[in-house]
Amino acid sequence: MKKLILSLAIALVSFTAAQAQASLGVRGGANISNLSGDLRDEDLFENKVDFHAGLILNFPIVDEFFSIQPELLYSRKGFKNSDEEFTLLNQTYRREGKVNYNYLDLPILARIKAGPLYFEAGPQASYLLNVNNETKEYINGSLQNTNRDEKSKEGLSEFEVGYAAGIGFESRNGISLGVRYNGSFSDFVDEDVNFEGDLTNARHSVFMVTLGLRFPSGR
Repeated sequence: MKKLILSLAIALVSFTAAQAQASLGVRGGANISNLSGDLRDEDLFENKVDFHAGLILNFPIVDEFFSIQPELLYSRKGFKNSDEEFTLLNQTYRREGKVNYNYLDLPILARIKAGPLYFEAGPQASYLLNVNNETKEYINGSLQNTNRDEKSKEGLSEFEVGYAAGIGFESRNGISLGVRYNGSFSDFVDEDVNFEGDLTNARHSVFMVTLGLRFPSGR
């Protein structure tokens, strides 16, 4: 699936090169991520601040008013542990730190621009590159060591289908500032394994504050 997403990205770049009216750009900014869904202990998860960055391709359909904009973004999602104690099987647990899920996102957005204001929405395909688990777990007040591989994707779905929608402002010189929400249609945990045991039915939920720059199309 990773090869499929990369192949789609290469195809989009090749198509852009053949289209004089298309414009290339860059995007980056902050992610405010957490988990949504039917979580077993929702209070144990807090918002995590991270970043996203990548490329933009904009294809005008009706002048500047309506366009299609695929993007290829590296995006860090996940959550921060709340540091609250909870009881399980007569033992007291506490977790601190965060879990980073590093994705390659490919949103394909329909974009409407009314003056400096723009609206965007569309489907998004995501591929899980790796996981960085920075969690420390305490049981009855004692730090526990684990043999879990921090880069392991065991029990996680590598491919995810979701959606993106946002609003923002874009100046005449191509600089834009906006907010966007990324959601998922499917759970990203395949099985009830190790640390992900309480993440069954969990989905990624990400708010983005994003700054973009579109270069002149050369028309």
